[in-house]
Amino acid sequence: MPVHQSTESKLTIRRIRHFSTAFKEKVVSDIDKGLTSIREVSSLYEINKAIIYRWIYRYSIHHKQGTRMVVEMESEGKKTEILQKRVAELERIVGQKQLSIDYLERLIILANAHYETDVKKNFATELSHTSVTIDRHTDT
Repeated sequence: MPVHQSTESKLTIRRIRHFSTAFKEKVVSDIDKGLTSIREVSSLYEINKAIIYRWIYRYSIHHKQGTRMVVEMESEGKKTEILQKRVAELERIVGQKQLSIDYLERLIILANAHYETDVKKNFATELSHTSVTIDRHTDT
């Protein structure tokens, strides 16, 4: 019989508590305003955190179940904005360079037709001779 008595002393009676809607709304409001945390409410009133999250999903205007909140520091947002501006500037510069390249290629085509020669090929040959003579002068 002593075994039976020890099991009886270990039994605890489960408390069933009901919280008013006003209390739940006040707790959620305090959490939303940052006056308290879920952990603090849980330990203060001995309430499971899952219950508090249910209250938040039901009574909070900011936090609804299934919504995703992205939290980033202000400096990260500014850094992203600066980088986006830099990318836009570089894209503009690349566009200008491409226009310049297209213009010069068209100019070479017109010069080839006007002078009836391959300007690009003749220019490349002259450059190779010039670079050789420059190299010879630097060796002496």
